[in-house]
Amino acid sequence: MGNWRGHLRTITAHKLMVTRYCFRAGICRQGLLHDLSKYGPTEFFVGARYYQGDRSPNEIERLDRGYSAAWLHHKGRNKHHLEYWIDYAPERNYRMSGMEIPVNYVVEMFCDRIAACRIYQGERYTDASPWEYYAKSLDHYMIHPNTQALLEKLLKMLRDQGEDAAFAYIRREVVGPWRRGRRGGKQKGA
Repeated sequence: MGNWRGHLRTITAHKLMVTRYCFRAGICRQGLLHDLSKYGPTEFFVGARYYQGDRSPNEIERLDRGYSAAWLHHKGRNKHHLEYWIDYAPERNYRMSGMEIPVNYVVEMFCDRIAACRIYQGERYTDASPWEYYAKSLDHYMIHPNTQALLEKLLKMLRDQGEDAAFAYIRREVVGPWRRGRRGGKQKGA
């Protein structure tokens, strides 16, 4: 079954790191529930089989099989992945498009990207790493313009101003208004 211990250590370290970031951002429940599907058999056994420690086992499975069954399972169950939000858009003649992602999931996506870069890059990680990883793949993302604008703003703020400034902004200007909007108060745009 490959390196199941190494895989378990990696996904648990990632999950705990995302949980800490989600708590900093003010979306505690999402942090606690983050990536639980990785512990189920569909994702865990594949992850253990293709584990390498310095990159996602999904990449290795994709190279081996031509697709990643674990990734297809994962992205269909975790709303913090932009791929979860791809659907047929009526306003675009029912062409596949990225739907606008609720801000709480964009914030979880931001936390996930930081943690993934920290786990896989280790000592090479900088606050620019999540932006660089995102920008490298931007040409093939299907992402709603509003979601893209918010995610890029957060990633650039992290890159240019650091974690403390980015998380302070998220709590004050993104999650705070979202929470007030959920309680019936007036919601500010992010």
